[in-house]
This record gives sequence, structure tokens and C-alpha cells, in this order.
Amino acid sequence: MSHKHKITRRKFLGRVGLGCASLGVTPLYSGVTNLGLMNAAAAANRSAFGGADYKALVCIMLSGGNDSFNMLVPRGQSEYQEYADVRGNLAIAQNELLPINPSNVSGQEFGIHPSLTNIQNLFEEGNAAFVANVGALIEPTTVAEYQDDLNLPLGLFSHVDQRNHWQTSVPQNVNNIGWGGRLADILYTNNNNNDVSMNISLDGVNVFQRGNIVQEFAIGYQDNGSVLLNGSGENDFYNTLKRQTLDNLLDQTYHNILKTAYANTVTSAGNSSFSFSSAIAGAPQINTPFAEDSLSQKLLMVAKTIAARNTLDVCNQTFFIELGGWDGHNDLLENHTTLLSQLDAAIGSFQLAMAELGVQDDVVGFTMSDFGRKLISNGDGSDHAWGGHSFVFGNPVNGQKIYGQFPDLFLGNTLDLGGGRLIPTTSCDEYFAELALWFGASSSDLYQIFPNINNFWTTTQDGPLGMFS
Repeated sequence: MSHKHKITRRKFLGRVGLGCASLGVTPLYSGVTNLGLMNAAAAANRSAFGGADYKALVCIMLSGGNDSFNMLVPRGQSEYQEYADVRGNLAIAQNELLPINPSNVSGQEFGIHPSLTNIQNLFEEGNAAFVANVGALIEPTTVAEYQDDLNLPLGLFSHVDQRNHWQTSVPQNVNNIGWGGRLADILYTNNNNNDVSMNISLDGVNVFQRGNIVQEFAIGYQDNGSVLLNGSGENDFYNTLKRQTLDNLLDQTYHNILKTAYANTVTSAGNSSFSFSSAIAGAPQINTPFAEDSLSQKLLMVAKTIAARNTLDVCNQTFFIELGGWDGHNDLLENHTTLLSQLDAAIGSFQLAMAELGVQDDVVGFTMSDFGRKLISNGDGSDHAWGGHSFVFGNPVNGQKIYGQFPDLFLGNTLDLGGGRLIPTTSCDEYFAELALWFGASSSDLYQIFPNINNFWTTTQDGPLGMFS
């Protein structure tokens, strides 16, 4: 399929340039570094005057592109029929949908995938919310602007590019500095102990947690969180990439970015592993049962780390977890059910563990994915698209709501680029800015963390979506 906006490797490399310095990336991040240092000093000042409460953000990356139009579904008769007509053999039966009752939507009924029983309960209790039709954007975009290739994210519909954009929130460039890293660069001095990074990864190298000052600390999810990555040779690097479903990473620019990040991560992890493992071993025991699959066990390790927060002497932590397998070109209905069931069970156990530890008001989890998928079926699945739905969970969330604009689902609507490939109506920046503000960033910090945020939101308003108001 050919589109004017799709760029060749030659054109892509021409835009990016060696070292990712084109389009102002070097001055941008030099400025961010300096401002980050000043804000880190300010954060230390704030901490000195009364300290800070503990807060944790848990990022779950659904790698491959979640078919989220089967995760959140209109359930009213006319709206459901529109959904069923466009989805064809991918549609979930209306009577199988789990009903939800969003408090901020009138005149429309919604349901969620039948596998999401825990998410349904969290939503109805006011402790979970959906963000509708969200995606990587530089600025609000129309079909006409897309057709004219005006200010679009690099590499639309590409797994590697779009996954990178969700983690950096700078979709006009390729770089290895994530918004979670920039957030940590500002707030890391809230933690009295910086021997163990504020940013902890259960899945090795990731861009989301990589900052100019703060690097991710990579751990395992067995025993006491022994370091996930060992050694620094070429074989370790490529095995790590494969394990993170990045083995299709062919471009040399990406290769160098992640290779450098990997080497730094190994060094950081090796230096911190002993004190971290000791803290986990001495933390209060968690009695909440977790399933044996890898996602559940990773969330159990997150819970153990949170249980050790006092020993680790930290006030802020982010966690990164990746669950692969969402690239639903084939066997979509069966595979999607399996993945959503696994995700739902893991989150259900995690929320019970947070209550057991008494930190249910201090922890927020959220999902990201490469992109949404096309509304139409390719016969047995659905192909790459752009906008899709995400969800956020935890007691602090102003839940039982659908944030953003739920799109029309008929072909040829004002957001449709063809085949039910929808332009996002909410930017990642708006979604993530809500999380950053809750975590402790100030509204003035947001311009450093999300360079495009002023295209969608101004500090004269409350939070972009009101997710925590």
C-alpha cells in the first residue's frame, strides 16, 4: 500500500541525520538537560521543606499494536450495529460485551471485551478509565493535512517508529530520551537514595525511561529481582533486542541508539543490583496470589519493589513492563482474548496487592501500544493503523470515565484515512501530561517533558483531560 507520507529509509535518514541532530533535536535536549538540572535543584528544595509522599507510575507496553476497538466497544443498538458492520468477522457479539457505565458520557452505551472482568470492576468502582482514540501526534491533524504530508509523525504505521514515539512523545524525531526519563530528570532528587534509579525496568532496555541524567535500572522478576542483563557483549545485545520483539530493527540509527542505551543500562544495573536485591529480600511479604505467567510475575516484582520503598528510601518510582504478541494480522480474536485475559488477571492481582500494602492511593498504572488497528478485517485479523484506545487504573484516577472523543466507526468518516485507519483525536502528550502532573511535575515542567504539549494544551487550563481532578 503506497501513500505520499510514507518515507523511504534514504529520506528517513536524511531527516534524522547522524546523531539525530536534525530538526533541532540537539538544542532541544541540551536545553532540556540544563532546565532539568535547575528543576532537579528545585525538587530538592521542595523535598527539604516537608518531603514528598510516595508515588509510583507503572507503564505496561502492549507491543505489537493492540486491537483496542475490540477492547472498548459501543453497546447501544445503533452504535453497536455500526461497529458490527465495519468489523465484520472481527466483531464481538453484543450480548458477550461486559457493560460499563461511564459517568461522563450521555446517550451512548459502552461495553468492554468479555475477558476484562477485573477491569470492568475497577471501572465501575471509579478506579479505572479509558482514553479514547489516542495516538502520537505533533499537532492536531486532518485527513487533508495527512494527504498533503503536513507535519506528520515519522514512520506512521511502523512498529519501531510508533513504539518509539509513544515512549518519547517527540514523534517528529528519533531519539533515545523518553518522557519518563525527562520526568525523572526533573524529580529524581525527591528520592534520598539515588544509588538505585527512580526508573526500574522489568524488560531491559527501553526508551521510555531513558533520561539525560537518569537511566533505567533493569531487573529480573524472579528471586529478589536479580539483574536482568549481564555482560556487555554483542550476543547479549542482540538477544536483548530479540527478547523485546525488536529483532526487526534494521535501521542503523536505531541500532546505535539502543546499543548505547543497553551498555549504559548494564553498567547501572551491575552497580545497583546488590543493594536492590537486599532491599527486596527484606521487604514485607506479599500474600496476594499472582498467576505464573510472565506478566503477572513482573507485576508481582513491581509490588515487591514498592513494598521495599522505605528500605530503598524513595518517594518516586516508575516501572516499565512489556507484553508482546499484539500484532494481530492473523488469528486475532483467539489471540486477543488470550492476551486480554492475561492482562486483566495480572492487573486484578496487582490492585489487590497494592491494597494489601496500603499504597492503593499512591500507585497508577497505564497502558501504551504501538498504534491502534484498522477497523476492517483482512480476513483473519487487522492491519496497522494509528489512533486507538488506552486505559489507566488505580485509586487516584478520576475513574468510571471515557476521556477524549470516542470516534465514529463507519468507513469514510472525517477521521478515516482509509479502511478504518483513524486519525487520533487525543494526543499522547495530553494523556501522558496527566500522569506527569499527578506524579509531581508542575505545569511549567510539562514544556520540558513534552515539547509539543502547547499544540494541544495551555497551562491556563486544568489538566489536559481532567483525569486526576
